[in-house]
Order: sequence, then C-alpha cells, then structure tokens
Amino acid sequence: MPLTSIRPAKLADAVADHIQELILEGALPPGERLLPERELAVKLDVSRPSLREGLEKLIERGLLETDANGACYISKSIGKSLRDPLLLLFDNPQGRFDCMEFRAAVEAEAARLAAQRASSVDRATIERHFRAMEAAHEAGDVAAIAGADGDFHFAIYAASHNVMVLQVMRSLEDILRSHVHLNRQNLFEHRRAPEAQLAEHRAVFDAIMAGDPDEAERAARQHMVSTMRTQREIHEEEQRLMSATRRLARHELLAPAKGRERAPKAAAR
Repeated sequence: MPLTSIRPAKLADAVADHIQELILEGALPPGERLLPERELAVKLDVSRPSLREGLEKLIERGLLETDANGACYISKSIGKSLRDPLLLLFDNPQGRFDCMEFRAAVEAEAARLAAQRASSVDRATIERHFRAMEAAHEAGDVAAIAGADGDFHFAIYAASHNVMVLQVMRSLEDILRSHVHLNRQNLFEHRRAPEAQLAEHRAVFDAIMAGDPDEAERAARQHMVSTMRTQREIHEEEQRLMSATRRLARHELLAPAKGRERAPKAAAR
C-alpha cells in the first residue's frame, strides 16, 4: 500500500491560525488595528496574496473586521453575545454582588496560576501596574487608582496563561472596569480606608512575585471577600439613609396638625 504523501499546510491557513492564536491569547485585543497589508506581509514573511487570503478567513470567522478603507481591526464583537446581556446585571445591587462573587472565584484561580506560570515579562507587567496603583494612591487620584487596579487584575489574567480565563474576562472588560471604578468611588465617597485596599493588592502582588500559588490564591480571595463585605456595608448604609429621607419627606405631603381636618365620612346608603 503506497504511503500517503504529506503536504504542508496551506500558507494562508498558517497565517490565519497564527493571528487567531494571538487574538485568543489576548496579544491582539479587540478594537486594535493591524498593520497595513504590505507591512504585515513583510513582518510575517509571506506573500500579500497568502496574507490576504488568511485575513479573509479570519473575517469569515468573525475575528477581524474591516473599515471603508480596507484597514483590518480585531473585531469588537468578540465576546459580545456573553457581555451584552450581563450589562443588565448592573441595574440592581444584587447583580453587582453576583459579579463580585464571580470575580472572587476567578481572581483566586487566576492568581494561583499566575504564581505558577508567570514569565519574567508577565511579572514585569504586573509590577508596573502595581507601582502605578501605589503612585495613584499616593496622589489620591480615584480615577487613576481604578484604572491601575483594572490593569493590575488584567495583567494577572494574562499571566495565568489560561486562554479561557483571559478571553472570558477580556469579553467582560468594560463591565469589570466599570465595576472596579464604582467600587473605588464608593470607598472614596464613604471614606473607607484606601490603605487597606492597597495592602490587599500588595499581598496578591507579593505572593505572585514569590511564586507562592497557595498564598496568591488566599490573598486574591481575601481581597474580593473584603471588597464584598465593605460594599455591602456601604449599600446597607445608603438604604437606611434613603429610608430615613423618605420618612422625612412624607411630612411635606401632610397638612399641619392644627389645620388638619377629619376625613369626610362616607355617605349613608
């Protein structure tokens, strides 16, 4: 029986698979623009026809999209079917607490994996974002704190080297960053100890840098549990204040006691 000839993979397929892998790993995030076709072909060392065919395959898969000028972008629709319905969660407080419970599970595992798998490049990225968070705390800049906080957590997801974790969290990035900003704003407005939040992040950072998966998992989980507890306390305080305000407001709808008349009796039948 003659041997089946072994044919190399089609070059366009290799191009598509390579770019797809970069997208799935998060190296090419949604919304980013690829190099012009001529430059990209040189970078990948392929002919322009092979490159064009590979890009068309990715467009068909929904991973790339083009504009009116033919420029290629990483599709912003990646994760849209998962993300958009979840935006409705933020219409009520319980949905926001559900989000924190979800994050507690993911953050703990991501930190464990990052402590085990982070490369020197990953560690440098995590440290850069943590130092930015420290500087923002020093300046008391809430927006900068929230931005650095989000960057720190996304660096940990990337350092976990788990494509599922990274892509699920990347698809929810707008939600998560909004959630982080809301949490930070609440803490600032209610004067809740910001140094405690920084200390919790430092514990996660130190454990990952030390390559201690058990401590990284514990610190990440403790950070989220502490955040949930504090946010619940703030929510309950706000609910009590709203209730008290409503009780005060009802008096504005009533006539003064002396001028108040009895309600008319119902007419006899």
